Amino acid sequence: MGSAEEDYNFVFKVVLIGESGVGKTNLLSRFTRNEFNHDSRTTIGVEFSTRTILVGDAVVKAQIWDTAGLERYRAITSAYYRGAVGALVVFDITKHQTYDVVDRWLKELYDHAEASIVVMLVGNKTDLAQAREVPMEEAKMFADNNGLLFVETSALDSTNVEQAFETILKEIFHKVQKRKQNSQSNTVSLASESPDSTAPAQTEKRPCCVAL
Repeated sequence: MGSAEEDYNFVFKVVLIGESGVGKTNLLSRFTRNEFNHDSRTTIGVEFSTRTILVGDAVVKAQIWDTAGLERYRAITSAYYRGAVGALVVFDITKHQTYDVVDRWLKELYDHAEASIVVMLVGNKTDLAQAREVPMEEAKMFADNNGLLFVETSALDSTNVEQAFETILKEIFHKVQKRKQNSQSNTVSLASESPDSTAPAQTEKRPCCVAL
């Protein structure tokens, strides 16, 4: 196994947003640690975790940020979105009100993040299909009309969790590669706010939080 300096080629910051209680924290823990906590408490402030995956022939380190969906934590908004190249907008398929406010979350996202950010709409808690309030076709149509990726997941039984994160990371990677091909300078921007102190600050091989 190589040293930490050789472990990955890219760092992609992806944020989880949506109302409190939709399952953002469990999606994060299921993807990064394959864990699910039935007694998951409301997130206070910001948490993040990482996982490294292979995309094509490149090793990508996903830095997934989770924030509280409660209004009183909105003061952290700007720092939270800074440097993000992907976002999962999560709603609970059994609570229509969490889907009704997706527009508001998208507005906040686009107000603070780069316009080129890759966004996926995620309907979580498919294990509770009998209590569904949001038809999959409705959410899929909304995603299509707004240029969003779309998937339904269950953090409880792992349904589509891997697929959701891998799909958005591959889409980000393809955008980065396309941009590099269109640019002779191969310029990237590094997020100095990265909490991952092990990530190198300036390296051509391993751009952190690539700006799309």
